Amino acid sequence: MKINNNISAVIANKHLLRNENALSASMERLSSGYRLNRAKDNPSGMAISNKMRAQIRGLDRASQNSQDGVSLLNTADGAISETTSILQRMRELAVQAANDTNTDSDKEAIQLEMTNLRSEVDRISSTTEFNTKNLLDGTLDRKAYADDVSRLQVSDAVDAGTYQIKLDTTPTRAQVTGKAPAGDVPDGSFTVNGRTVTLKSTMTADEAYEELRKQCEYGNVSAEKDTDGKILLKSGSYNDDHEQVLSTAWGSEAKVSIAVDKTDTKSKAAADYFGLTDNQPDPSLPKDAPANQDKPAHGTDAAVTLVRRADGGRFTSTATTAVDGRKVTVTDSNGFELSFVIDKKTETNAETSAIDAGTITIDVTDIGPMDLQVGANTKQQMRARIDAMDTKSLYIDDLDVTKEGGAGLAISRLDSAISKVNENRARIGALSNRLGNTISNLDNESENMNSAISKLKDTDMATEMVEFTKDNVLQQAGTSALSQANELPNLALQLLQ
Repeated sequence: MKINNNISAVIANKHLLRNENALSASMERLSSGYRLNRAKDNPSGMAISNKMRAQIRGLDRASQNSQDGVSLLNTADGAISETTSILQRMRELAVQAANDTNTDSDKEAIQLEMTNLRSEVDRISSTTEFNTKNLLDGTLDRKAYADDVSRLQVSDAVDAGTYQIKLDTTPTRAQVTGKAPAGDVPDGSFTVNGRTVTLKSTMTADEAYEELRKQCEYGNVSAEKDTDGKILLKSGSYNDDHEQVLSTAWGSEAKVSIAVDKTDTKSKAAADYFGLTDNQPDPSLPKDAPANQDKPAHGTDAAVTLVRRADGGRFTSTATTAVDGRKVTVTDSNGFELSFVIDKKTETNAETSAIDAGTITIDVTDIGPMDLQVGANTKQQMRARIDAMDTKSLYIDDLDVTKEGGAGLAISRLDSAISKVNENRARIGALSNRLGNTISNLDNESENMNSAISKLKDTDMATEMVEFTKDNVLQQAGTSALSQANELPNLALQLLQ
């Protein structure tokens, strides 16, 4: 029997401490609900659960990002829907204006409404926002850059890179040169592009010129005077403050046709007053062509050549071009489309709005479309592109139904504009549906990962309660055993009595 070293008490205390630690851990698991509370509980399990937790939070945030993307697209679609309604009304007005039962004043009233509708399209384009981000002004469109061109637009199928186009000839406006009107104004009439110019002897020279100018404007021709007072009649694309303007007749569609009643001397006198005669020669004909060619003066389109891949460019051998005045459209398979308007202009050819021959370099980038983070990890993004929806981008900024052929051209341009708007709405709708599927997938993935982390980290309350009960009983037994072991040294006192 030993006093200094109570081995029984030491053993009982050791087991008591062990049971106490187990009971404490079990109680922590029961109170927190987690099986892993400290790294020592399961180092590898703790590392795995933390990575899964980060992934779950990322998935939940990506789902919310996708919801925000759907909200943005719905905002854009609502605005474009109103733009579509406006374009439909403008087309209806253009069809109305194409009917010759309308007088000039009727067409001017129709044009007034069309002008206001164009302004509303531009307002919608410039003011539609989501979280202060502009949606329809081209901010979310792909960016492409080039000198000497405007209205540069590319489709999704155009790869980023540098494209080159060579200008072979210069487009010109249709132009007829008269003389400075002088002397008394004669009685008589003639037509310019089908519009009758009626002169009266009671008119002054200024009044006669105003009559010519007004009727020419209706006929889609501009009547101007040079510094010497000489009359110039021009039709076609032109520049306004260095910005390219697409008139209702331009390129090969531009013409100046002057008709005089050869059986009426007054008609010829009226045309001669401005130095204009009938059957003006086509300026594209050879210089030695007969002066009485029965053709009006016509403008010419630009002529371009694509720099193909074999020549160091990026255009394929199947790419084709369509030129309308200064507007160039390049198309290829799989939806490839690149279009622009040539606006380069020489000072020496200012009167004809000619352009320099040379090479146009176009840099197409991937910059512009909005990236939606739709995944928990890097580079898990979806791109949202929305084209500019202003009248300039839709090529309806210059429609004028009061001019000769203006209503027909307006119908054609509005059909193209409606087609482009429908294409954008289809893209927005498809992306919105895709985001809906993305949200469902993210939510499912988050749910399944939560289930996985629960199995790894959460406490099984039934099993843990069994362990807690066992440890609790062992602690009570250990406490009793320790108490009895501590009484053993007292027995040594009985030997000393």
